[in-house]
Parts: sequence; C-alpha cells; structure tokens
Amino acid sequence: MNNFIVISAPSGAGKSTLCRALQKKYPEILFSISSTTRPRRAYEKDGYDYNFLSDEEFDKLIQADNFIEFEEVHGYYYGTPKSNLKSIIEQNQYLLLEVDVKGALKIKKAYPEHAITIFITLPSVDDLLNRLRKRGSESETRIAKRMERIEMELKYIDLFDFCIVNDDFNRALNELIEIIGLKN
Repeated sequence: MNNFIVISAPSGAGKSTLCRALQKKYPEILFSISSTTRPRRAYEKDGYDYNFLSDEEFDKLIQADNFIEFEEVHGYYYGTPKSNLKSIIEQNQYLLLEVDVKGALKIKKAYPEHAITIFITLPSVDDLLNRLRKRGSESETRIAKRMERIEMELKYIDLFDFCIVNDDFNRALNELIEIIGLKN
C-alpha cells in the first residue's frame, strides 16, 4: 500500500492548496507537519502548517537523527520528522507529505514499497512567477531566489511516479485523487 503520499512542487504551483483540498475531502488522510526555520506567514499556525523552529532547535533535531529528510531551501531549513512514519505503516493509514523535490526522493528511497511521489507544476515558469507575485507575501528578492531554484526542481520531474499540471484546480485535484486510488 502507498501509505505515504509525497507531494512536491516549485513555489507557487499550488501544492499546499491541493493538499488542503485533498484532506478536506478525505479527512482520514493524515498530514505530516514539517519543521522549518523560515518565519511564519501571517495566515500560518505553528504546529498546524509547520513546526516553526529556531536554527538552534533545528540543528539539535538533526544531531539527534530525528528527520527522515531535511533540506535547505531558499535560505531556510525544512525537515520531515521520522516520528510517525512507522506507525502509519503499522496502522495501514495514509500520510500526506508536502516536501521539496530532494526530500520526496529521499522518502521514496527509504520507503519504496510505501511511498508514491507526485510532482505538481504549472504550464510554464511565467505562470509560477505570476502566482508568486500575486501571493503578495514575499519581496522581489525572495521571489528571485525562488525562481533560481525552479530550474533545478524541474530537472527532477522524471524521477517522480506522477506529474500533475495544475492549470485547472478541479481537474488537478481529481487527477490527484485518481492517482492515489481513492473513491471520488
């Protein structure tokens, strides 16, 4: 069984929105709360969207080998705690993981029989840039940094089990549900 639904995408592709819609429709799908050192956005809740940590707190968790994967992205660290993964398999549940491309591939390598990887993208890099600007939550400098990373992220598409182009939200959500094998 694919217990781990591993979603990755460049910034602005809509992965968080798709993940929230999937969970709203299927509340039995648990969400893996990643840890991060990036500042909390105004609409985010600590312990719900992310576990927001200081650099020192994050470093202590790395030293204690508490992450299945972690990565520096846009100058901040993000990591997936190991704590719940084993129990998810034992209890035959679904866990939704929203991680960067390298983290997704690390999870797939560690749990090849239990993870399905799905890459979300938009039709073009210009579409991604427009979405980032529309967010209004980041400076042009931060957006430029994110855009630099997109080129690297797009090189990993072929290593994912599936790719969804999120140019129509409802179609993308239905495709995600179909890939996972849930009843619509």
